[in-house]
Amino acid sequence: MSWTDYSSAPAPGTRLCLAEEVNEPAALTVETEKGSFPLLIMRRGDGFRAYVNACPHQFLPLNYRGDRILSADGTKLLCTAHGARFDIDTGAVVEGADCGLEPVPIEVVDGAIHIARDDAA
Repeated sequence: MSWTDYSSAPAPGTRLCLAEEVNEPAALTVETEKGSFPLLIMRRGDGFRAYVNACPHQFLPLNYRGDRILSADGTKLLCTAHGARFDIDTGAVVEGADCGLEPVPIEVVDGAIHIARDDAA
Protein backbone atom coordinates (compact mmCIF):
# COMPACT_ATOMS: atom_id res chain seq x y z
CA MET A 1 0.00 0.00 0.00
CA SER A 2 1.27 3.46 -0.84
CA TRP A 3 0.77 6.31 1.62
CA THR A 4 -1.28 8.07 -1.05
CA ASP A 5 -3.79 5.18 -0.98
CA TYR A 6 -4.99 6.27 2.47
CA SER A 7 -8.29 8.10 2.05
CA SER A 8 -7.05 10.86 4.40
CA ALA A 9 -3.62 11.31 2.77
CA PRO A 10 -2.62 14.99 2.79
CA ALA A 11 -2.16 16.74 -0.54
CA PRO A 12 1.30 17.70 -1.80
CA GLY A 13 2.33 21.01 -0.27
CA THR A 14 0.37 20.48 2.97
CA ARG A 15 2.17 22.21 5.86
CA LEU A 16 2.86 19.80 8.74
CA CYS A 17 4.86 21.65 11.40
CA LEU A 18 7.85 23.91 11.96
CA ALA A 19 11.18 22.17 11.40
CA GLU A 20 12.50 23.55 14.69
CA GLU A 21 9.76 21.65 16.55
CA VAL A 22 11.13 18.24 15.51
CA ASN A 23 14.06 16.93 17.53
CA GLU A 24 13.10 13.34 18.36
CA PRO A 25 10.64 11.21 16.42
CA ALA A 26 7.31 13.01 16.61
CA ALA A 27 3.97 11.33 16.05
CA LEU A 28 1.61 13.79 14.41
CA THR A 29 -1.96 13.53 13.30
CA VAL A 30 -2.48 15.62 10.20
CA GLU A 31 -6.05 16.77 9.79
CA THR A 32 -7.15 16.94 6.16
CA GLU A 33 -10.51 17.67 4.59
CA LYS A 34 -10.85 13.88 4.30
CA GLY A 35 -10.01 13.01 7.93
CA SER A 36 -7.01 12.26 10.15
CA PHE A 37 -3.71 10.99 8.73
CA PRO A 38 -1.17 9.35 11.12
CA LEU A 39 2.40 10.50 10.52
CA LEU A 40 5.84 10.10 12.11
CA ILE A 41 8.44 12.80 11.47
CA MET A 42 12.03 12.70 12.70
CA ARG A 43 15.18 14.76 12.35
CA ARG A 44 18.12 12.81 10.95
CA GLY A 45 21.32 14.85 10.85
CA ASP A 46 20.61 17.89 8.71
CA GLY A 47 17.49 16.40 7.16
CA PHE A 48 14.16 14.85 8.05
CA ARG A 49 12.37 11.55 7.45
CA ALA A 50 8.65 10.78 7.59
CA TYR A 51 6.65 7.56 7.64
CA VAL A 52 3.00 6.63 7.95
CA ASN A 53 2.49 5.99 11.67
CA ALA A 54 1.06 2.51 11.19
CA CYS A 55 2.85 -0.72 12.01
CA PRO A 56 2.36 -3.01 8.97
CA HIS A 57 1.75 -5.96 11.31
CA GLN A 58 -1.50 -4.69 12.87
CA PHE A 59 -1.88 -1.16 11.42
CA LEU A 60 -1.78 0.36 14.89
CA PRO A 61 0.24 3.56 15.46
CA LEU A 62 3.78 2.84 16.65
CA ASN A 63 3.02 4.95 19.74
CA TYR A 64 -0.24 3.07 20.48
CA ARG A 65 0.86 2.11 24.02
CA GLY A 66 3.29 4.93 24.76
CA ASP A 67 5.39 7.64 23.21
CA ARG A 68 8.77 5.90 23.63
CA ILE A 69 9.24 4.71 20.05
CA LEU A 70 12.99 5.33 19.62
CA SER A 71 15.46 2.57 20.51
CA ALA A 72 18.11 3.30 23.14
CA ASP A 73 20.82 3.54 20.45
CA GLY A 74 18.68 5.87 18.29
CA THR A 75 18.77 3.64 15.19
CA LYS A 76 15.36 1.96 15.29
CA LEU A 77 11.70 2.87 15.61
CA LEU A 78 9.75 0.54 17.89
CA CYS A 79 6.12 -0.51 17.80
CA THR A 80 4.77 -0.20 21.34
CA ALA A 81 1.88 -2.58 20.60
CA HIS A 82 3.92 -5.70 19.80
CA GLY A 83 7.62 -4.81 19.66
CA ALA A 84 8.37 -4.75 15.93
CA ARG A 85 11.51 -2.77 15.04
CA PHE A 86 12.22 -0.64 11.98
CA ASP A 87 15.38 1.04 10.71
CA ILE A 88 14.99 4.76 11.40
CA ASP A 89 16.74 5.82 8.17
CA THR A 90 14.95 3.54 5.72
CA GLY A 91 11.81 2.30 7.49
CA ALA A 92 12.88 -1.28 6.63
CA VAL A 93 11.73 -3.97 9.05
CA VAL A 94 14.46 -5.23 11.36
CA GLU A 95 12.34 -7.58 13.47
CA GLY A 96 8.74 -8.58 14.17
CA ALA A 97 6.73 -7.53 11.10
CA ASP A 98 6.10 -8.63 7.51
CA CYS A 99 7.30 -5.44 5.82
CA GLY A 100 8.64 -1.99 6.58
CA LEU A 101 7.14 1.40 7.28
CA GLU A 102 5.68 3.40 4.41
CA PRO A 103 7.82 6.50 3.70
CA VAL A 104 6.12 9.85 3.12
CA PRO A 105 8.05 12.41 1.03
CA ILE A 106 8.56 15.69 2.87
CA GLU A 107 10.47 18.90 2.27
CA VAL A 108 11.41 21.97 4.29
CA VAL A 109 10.09 25.26 2.91
CA ASP A 110 10.75 28.52 4.75
CA GLY A 111 11.47 26.68 8.02
CA ALA A 112 8.34 24.50 7.89
CA ILE A 113 7.98 20.83 6.96
CA HIS A 114 5.52 20.12 4.15
CA ILE A 115 4.39 17.10 2.18
CA ALA A 116 6.72 17.21 -0.81
CA ARG A 117 5.28 18.59 -4.03
CA ASP A 118 7.41 16.13 -5.98
CA ASP A 119 7.94 12.50 -4.87
CA ALA A 120 11.65 12.90 -5.67
CA ALA A 121 12.11 15.19 -2.63
